[in-house]
Amino acid sequence: MYLQRNLVLLVAVVTAAAIPAAGQTASHAADSEAETAAPIPDFAGVWTHPAFPWFEPPASGPGPITNLSRWAEQIPSGPAGSAALPPSDHGGISDYDQLVGDYKNPILQPWAAAVVKQYGELSLAGITYGNPSNQCWPFGLPFIYKQATVQLLQQPDKITMLYSGDHEVRRVRLNSRHPSPLKPSWYGDSIGHYEGDTLVIDTVGVRNDAPYRMLDLFGTPFTENLHIVERYRIRDYEEVKDAIERNRKENWFFVGDVWAQHPSGKFMQVHVTIEDAGVFTTPWTATLTYAPSPDLLQEGACAENPREYYNNKDTDLPKAGKPDF
Repeated sequence: MYLQRNLVLLVAVVTAAAIPAAGQTASHAADSEAETAAPIPDFAGVWTHPAFPWFEPPASGPGPITNLSRWAEQIPSGPAGSAALPPSDHGGISDYDQLVGDYKNPILQPWAAAVVKQYGELSLAGITYGNPSNQCWPFGLPFIYKQATVQLLQQPDKITMLYSGDHEVRRVRLNSRHPSPLKPSWYGDSIGHYEGDTLVIDTVGVRNDAPYRMLDLFGTPFTENLHIVERYRIRDYEEVKDAIERNRKENWFFVGDVWAQHPSGKFMQVHVTIEDAGVFTTPWTATLTYAPSPDLLQEGACAENPREYYNNKDTDLPKAGKPDF
């Protein structure tokens, strides 16, 4: 009888102890299901940002290097062409024929400012200096933003970014970590995760030891310390119209104003934060606001050849007077 009473008591105690534990398990399961059920933003489709240079300066705070040489107005041409306007003495938009970076921008350390100034002097002298685009080299990050059109392919464990030129591809691992040690690569090591309606991508390890490595069209250098954080969101026109206006005042729209064609549509905006303790005095930010593209992603290839598309002539290469074989 004594043994039976103890057994009944033990069962009661165990049962009582199990009740809150079961409640806690159910609560954690509910939280987990809620997190799993959070909607993932849909970036499906083709997005385009046809503007040279590409960064939209921030409304306030440190921003990207901008062009000291300006055109007076927006006149569309083509990605390989020009607005064919003389430089303006009264402001305007970035002059794509003269890429003279603002080397006095306080974000630049003195040695980096000297590099940007040197490239600007070459451009003012009518010399087209080499960059990843005109030399058919991999663009790398963040120069890849020069590729105006991109398509994002979303999978549970990764994001694949297909760009419009020369079959360039970026791959982003989701919910992962940067490996250590990390081998530098053209596009660096990119890892991402979702924060509500935002896709956050963190990139380090961008290769900087190859020819024509530069951060933008002005020759801004970068080091092995380059760190880029991108925040992708789908936004309404009212949420991005200020950034679009800054874009319109700064950059050349080489195929016209595609943003004005979607006053009530959706846009994909990328907020970029760039830091590099070897080049910049402070982190700085910019945006790129992509409009939906009506076209499919077209293939494009950069083939090495003697034609200077930017000068509409052939390069003056050495030629033999007669065959040497």
